[in-house]
Parts: sequence; C-alpha cells; structure tokens
Amino acid sequence: MKTKILVSACLMGFKVRYNGQDKPLIAEVLASWQQEQRLVVHCPELAAGLATPRLPAELVGGGGQEALKGMATILESDGTDVSQHYLLAAWLALKTAQDSGCQLALMTDGSPTCGSQKIYDGSFQGVTQPGMGVAAALLRQHGIEVYAQTELVELIARVDELDKANSS
Repeated sequence: MKTKILVSACLMGFKVRYNGQDKPLIAEVLASWQQEQRLVVHCPELAAGLATPRLPAELVGGGGQEALKGMATILESDGTDVSQHYLLAAWLALKTAQDSGCQLALMTDGSPTCGSQKIYDGSFQGVTQPGMGVAAALLRQHGIEVYAQTELVELIARVDELDKANSS
C-alpha cells in the first residue's frame, strides 16, 4: 500500500489562494507521486465555500489550536470574523484526509488554515510568527503528520520510511 498525502491545491498549481493565485511547488517527486495516485489535492478554504479571490485572513489572539478551542479568531483584513468558515475548512480537510487514507499532508505555510510552521501574526503587516493554522492543527490532533512546502526533503524521507514499513 502506497502512502497517501493530502496536498494543498495551490501547491499543485491551482489558482485558489486568497489573491486568486497559486503557489506551485514544482518538484519531480510531486509529479511522480501524482502519477502513482498518492496525492489527494485539496483546498480547505474552497471546500468550505470561500470565494477566490477573497480578502486576506489572519489568526488573531493565538494559533490554530487556540482557534479550534474558540480562544482565537480568524479575521479578514477588513475586520470581518470568518472563524466559522475556516473551522469548517479545517474539518473538511480532516474528513478528506481520513476518507482518502492520508497519513501525511503537505500544506502551504503561512496560511491561517494550512500553515504548519508559521502563521501571520494578525497585524496584516506581513509579519509571521511560529504557529499552525486551524487545518494543520486539527490534522495533527488526529495523527496526520503535516509538512510545510519548505520541508519537502523531510516529507520524501518519511514517505520512503512509511512505504518500507507498509511493504514488510
């Protein structure tokens, strides 16, 4: 059984980000994994019904773990509270990963949904801080390992390790 990976749609070239753009992660390994049908391409925000393009959103008052507990909010740049939309996005990402048998996820860092290493600090000044978005936090709570696009080397090693364990 080949290891399955949930991957942010914007990393695969889909123009689904808040600004209507993609963030393609051009890597031979992703093309190979896609041909092997390992990748489950998913955009949590689009799945939750958010428009493209949309206003930028940032976590305020904490990270994804705090937002899942209702202790932090997700605001758009105009001050609109969109926490419920992003929480739905997180739960849809988890459901997609679980229904598809994904053990791993490759997500876009910095996002209030998909960030796994860093998120924006809520000031809308382009300042990042260590932290996770709501989907990354929820996936990790349910045992799915989340990697940022900057951790592709680590993800490749982990896929190889899991494939070896699954084939024995």
